[in-house]
Amino acid sequence: MVVRDLLNVETTYLYVKENASLHKTDMFDLVNDPEDPTPIFRRGMKFTLAIRFTNGGFQEGYDRIRLLFNFGPNPNPLKSTRGIVAITSSKVEDQDEKMWYGNLLAKGEDTVTLEISIPPSVPVGIWRLQIETSKVESPETSKTYNYENDLYILFNPWVCKDLVYMPDKRFLDEYVLQEVGKIWVGAYGSAKGREWVFGQFNACVLPAIMLMIDRSNLPHSSRGDPVKISRMISKMVNSNDEDGGILIGDWSGDYSDGTAPSAWTGSVAILQEYLDTQEPVPYGQCWVFAGVVTTVCRALGIPSRVVSNLVSAHDANSSLTIDKYYNKEDEPIEGDPNNPNGEDSIWNYHVWNDVWMARPDLPSGYGGWQAIDATPQEPSANFYQCGPASLEAVKQGAVCYNYDVEFMVSSVNADVLRWKEDPHHVLGYTKIYCNKYHIGRIILTKKPFVYDPNGDRDREDITSSYKQKEGTEAERLSLYNAVRGSEMAKKFFAMPDREMEDMEFELKDIDKVMIGETFQATVTIKNKSKEVRHIGAAITAYSVYYTGVKAQLIEKAKGDFSMPPGAVETMKMTIAPVKYLDKLVEYGMVKLYATVTVKETRQTWADEDDFQVIKPPIRIQIPAEIPLQKNTTISLGFKNPLNMVLTKCKFYIHGPALLKNYILACPDVQPQQDISIAAGINPRSLGEQVLVATFHSAELHDVTGSVKIHVY
Repeated sequence: MVVRDLLNVETTYLYVKENASLHKTDMFDLVNDPEDPTPIFRRGMKFTLAIRFTNGGFQEGYDRIRLLFNFGPNPNPLKSTRGIVAITSSKVEDQDEKMWYGNLLAKGEDTVTLEISIPPSVPVGIWRLQIETSKVESPETSKTYNYENDLYILFNPWVCKDLVYMPDKRFLDEYVLQEVGKIWVGAYGSAKGREWVFGQFNACVLPAIMLMIDRSNLPHSSRGDPVKISRMISKMVNSNDEDGGILIGDWSGDYSDGTAPSAWTGSVAILQEYLDTQEPVPYGQCWVFAGVVTTVCRALGIPSRVVSNLVSAHDANSSLTIDKYYNKEDEPIEGDPNNPNGEDSIWNYHVWNDVWMARPDLPSGYGGWQAIDATPQEPSANFYQCGPASLEAVKQGAVCYNYDVEFMVSSVNADVLRWKEDPHHVLGYTKIYCNKYHIGRIILTKKPFVYDPNGDRDREDITSSYKQKEGTEAERLSLYNAVRGSEMAKKFFAMPDREMEDMEFELKDIDKVMIGETFQATVTIKNKSKEVRHIGAAITAYSVYYTGVKAQLIEKAKGDFSMPPGAVETMKMTIAPVKYLDKLVEYGMVKLYATVTVKETRQTWADEDDFQVIKPPIRIQIPAEIPLQKNTTISLGFKNPLNMVLTKCKFYIHGPALLKNYILACPDVQPQQDISIAAGINPRSLGEQVLVATFHSAELHDVTGSVKIHVY
């Protein structure tokens, strides 16, 4: 044994790429930085490192080496924010899963090679490594070496002891590793899958997430709990609480001081701007919030998917109903007379996220997919956050379980109640109609392992994961189970329906209208009584934002007529393009309202329908062969469908491993003009890639397109 001073660490080598390959983190740009690669590990696994000393090798019984893994400003082993690994020649077998441990793999003249095991429950984020050397006989005297780089430790859905473990591991290729997906947007009947580049492995993503987490003030000791982390993500991807979150929500239609929500092609540009400016990014809407949440969750290792609910309820007063009010003239009343704090609304669609995890805080059976929603709608525990709500709890109406199950039940399964002003009623309103099937018409996500550019073969219907089949006794029972847990809901569901059965009414659904086409609103009325009935009817068409908020009146028609017994009448309102084109707002949503009153019986009926005016897609033309790491020219084009000039025109283009967040300005586009513009790509990876594009102008936006590209 050689007597010498304390071991002096010269350098530490963490085999960044080799470990990343084993930990399934080798796709991160930070790992592949040629000048300064960053180690990224997953908890619950082992990794290898080597230490070189300047003054000799490790001598068992003489030298003492400890590795200190520190997390946060005040590391503490009792709070799982410090890991201490003492190195000896004795092999350490698997220990308590909460403890760090290590083994000596090899010993050289001036090096040691170690294998370190990370517990499966440690906090996720940036860790720092210190190496402490001392002598066995005098451990109080030591030297400390600080490893210069950050270490990232992430959740690990491949390991069964991690709370985010997904038993069917093949789905992790989609829900953790897939960089491009689809988000279904639009009205029921015309919804389309909109491509979104998640880009979770981009170099800016993990640093931006760390900024977000630090601003959340979530205790460092809680950052290994996926329930708390996912709830925090739902709070911090929006910035409504003025806490420095990622995105500013805006539904005004005026985005001149930021980026219009419809212009984004993916999450990377948003997170890069957030990281660069250290400020919330303007602007986002529901699918933008959900796209960013997916990026954040997949980057951290939490399985995540984007969920679109077509015809989605926003229940502002926790009644499990969406309440619409009409005056004596059968005209809709703005606002809710019974809820001064806000008005119930029906969104054409709403987008949120499912995340996968165990729920040790709930009874057995409520783990698996959990809903979280980062779109700021209603406060939960005084903050704009929502979830995680167990899908099983939502389906069963178990509103007593954390978090926000009641709000999610309303979103997918509320009853729509229509009330008419009635001075003789104690409430001032009489319930005239109840629709039990309007909300949550279909709930969609992207089907794993399938991609259909500009098509719908890759959509998956997951409605049955959220609620029982409409019209079944089980569906009613689950909703009534939720009602029993809500004091406000009990009041509304206790109100009886009026008996009015001698007239039938139907508003014909319109699935979609191509921009520039004429459309027709049609109400069919059937007199089932044995007497003449005198009818007053009205049909109104408004342009609306996708949240259901009215924009402009397009057309209105009213009529009074009599119907003999057994008669069937049809009331129609035809609307030509000249009537609606200049009144459309973003996303081209139109809402039809129809009301009918029977004078003899005071029977009143009201219904509504939403549809979308569809815009032409972007055409993306690519060469037959696209080589690796060579500049290749592609073209983007589309036809202006409007009889007006499009100004301030821009194409936004993005594709992982093809090009990053490219904005291409183009000249004004004349009425009905077909334009084409060239762009360049330089592929960085072989195989199948996806390119996503959007077009935005002052007069027309929400124009999208994508193409699948094979790089050889």
